[in-house]
Amino acid sequence: METLMELLPTILALMATGVFAGILAGLLGVGGGIVIVPVLYFLFQALGVSADSAMLIATATSLATIIPTSVSSIRAHRKKGNVDSELLKRWGPFILLGVLLGSYAVTQVNGEILTLLFGTIASLSAINMFVGSKSAWFNDLPGALGQRIIAICIGLFSSMVGIGGGTLTVPTLTFCNYPAHRAVGTAAAVGLIISLPAAVTMLILGQSPADAPEGTIGLVNLIGFAAIVPLTVLFAPVGAGLASKLDAAKLKKVFAVVLLITGVRMLAQSLL
Repeated sequence: METLMELLPTILALMATGVFAGILAGLLGVGGGIVIVPVLYFLFQALGVSADSAMLIATATSLATIIPTSVSSIRAHRKKGNVDSELLKRWGPFILLGVLLGSYAVTQVNGEILTLLFGTIASLSAINMFVGSKSAWFNDLPGALGQRIIAICIGLFSSMVGIGGGTLTVPTLTFCNYPAHRAVGTAAAVGLIISLPAAVTMLILGQSPADAPEGTIGLVNLIGFAAIVPLTVLFAPVGAGLASKLDAAKLKKVFAVVLLITGVRMLAQSLL
C-alpha cells in the first residue's frame, strides 16, 4: 500500500490534468478525453504498468471522468442556446448502439489496438481541419440513413478510445454547415450519451489486468477518477465562457492543434 506522500506527485499531475481537461470540455466539447487518455496512458506506464494495460485503463477511466464533466458543460452551453436537442433525439439511439458495441470491444481487445486507433483518429481529425476549405464541405447533413451510420460510428470509435465524442462530432457537424459554437455545445451532450454507458460497461465487464495500478475496479481507476473529476467540473464553465467569445476559425484551429499533438504522441508511442 503506497503512502499518501508517495502518491502525491501522481495526484498533483492528475489534478493538473483535470484543470486542463475541464477547460477543453467547455471550450471544445470534447469531454477532456483527448487530454486525459494520453496523460493517464503515459502516467500509468511511469508507475510500472505495461503499455497495453495502461491504454485499457486510461480509456475506461477517461470515459468515467467525462460523465460529470459533460453534465457541467451541457448546462453551460444550454444556457447559451448551443445544444441542438432535435439532432440529439435523432442521433441518440444510434450513438448508444455504437457505444455498447465499442465499450464491449474494449473489454476484449489488446490495448495496442486502442492506442493505434486513438492516434489515428486524433491525427486524421486534426489534418482534416487544417487542410479543409474555409467553407463547409457540404450544405447540410446527409439523409436519415447516412446520419444513423454517422451516429453509430461516433459512438463506436469514441467509446473505444475514451473520448467524449467531440473529436468526431464537432468536425462532422461543421463540415456539414453547422455553426461551430452550436456544434461544440451539441458535442458536449453527445459526450454524456457516450461516456455513461461506456464507463459502466467497462467497470462491470472489464477484467482488471494483473499489473493494474492501485484503486482499479474493472478497467476504471478510481484514484484517477477522484483526482480529475472535481477540477474538470469546476473548470468546464470557464471553457464554455471562452467558447462564446472565440470566432469559428479560432475554435477550429485550437481544436486541430490539440488533436494533432495528441495523435502524434500516441502514434509514436505505439509504433516506435
